[in-house]
Amino acid sequence: MTETKVDSDPEFPVVGAGPDSATVSPATPGAAGVADLPDGIDLVHESGLELKSRSQWAYARRRFFRHRLAMVSLVVLAIILLAGVFANLITPYSFAAQDFAHSGQAPTFKAHHFFGTDVLGRDYFSRVVYGIRTSEKVALIVTLVLMRFTDLILTLPGLAVLLTAAAFIGTGNPIRVAFILALLFWTGLARIVRGSFLSLREKEYVEAAKAAGSGDLRIMFRHMLPNAVGPIVVNATLIVGIAILTEAALSFLGFGIQPPNPSLGKLINDGQDVASSMWWLVTFPGLTIVLIVLCINFIGDGLRDALDPTQRRTRA
Repeated sequence: MTETKVDSDPEFPVVGAGPDSATVSPATPGAAGVADLPDGIDLVHESGLELKSRSQWAYARRRFFRHRLAMVSLVVLAIILLAGVFANLITPYSFAAQDFAHSGQAPTFKAHHFFGTDVLGRDYFSRVVYGIRTSEKVALIVTLVLMRFTDLILTLPGLAVLLTAAAFIGTGNPIRVAFILALLFWTGLARIVRGSFLSLREKEYVEAAKAAGSGDLRIMFRHMLPNAVGPIVVNATLIVGIAILTEAALSFLGFGIQPPNPSLGKLINDGQDVASSMWWLVTFPGLTIVLIVLCINFIGDGLRDALDPTQRRTRA
């Protein structure tokens, strides 16, 4: 008899290989035993079927792919991020190139000024795309930087820390601004990681692993980390969005990225004085920030549903 591999996902019942066999649940029969099974229903091994187990990561991946908002956001965010990475290839002009003959031009496909130009004739589409690259650098460094002394830093006011660090370290460079923001943002993520591991170490399966002779490293990476990675990944994605918003706010206030480096917040600041007559100078950078943060939040929402082992249904 030819064997057929069938997933052990409870959402997909096992179907018998023969024409007379009926749907078979992968669950083990109850106390009544095999004799109480209806006619035409066989056990899995008697039907020539083979169950194929799935790992926790496989279930998480399937749940994430079923989250429609998360998948759409992932595609949109990937396009935006790739635009920032390859800004020098897709932008029609340099972000600093000035053309006074076309200053203050509204958005048009003529001469490839898709987002219009500012008062100095600089192409705003090019400046927005390069501003995305700046936000990428800041968000990536902030997400990767973690330190110790969490409780001490949490007692300090956030704005005072940012302004003091900006005064001593200096601003204008994306890497410097990223480290300034990292001084503030790592504390929340560090506390979440610590709290998750402190909670998981008291679980029964951890005690069972210790009783079986597993070492500390194996318990941490094999048993505890897969159950803690959900909150870690979700909060890491949220930190990316918060970092982008904070960097834009600092640049808008003049404490962040400085010219000639373009920044989305700085672009909004530059266009606010003429926003009534040149609306595109504020609209397109602002919409870009909103779109990036929304995509990141939707992706974080999808990751939360996918990595939660108790979640069995996709909400969106």
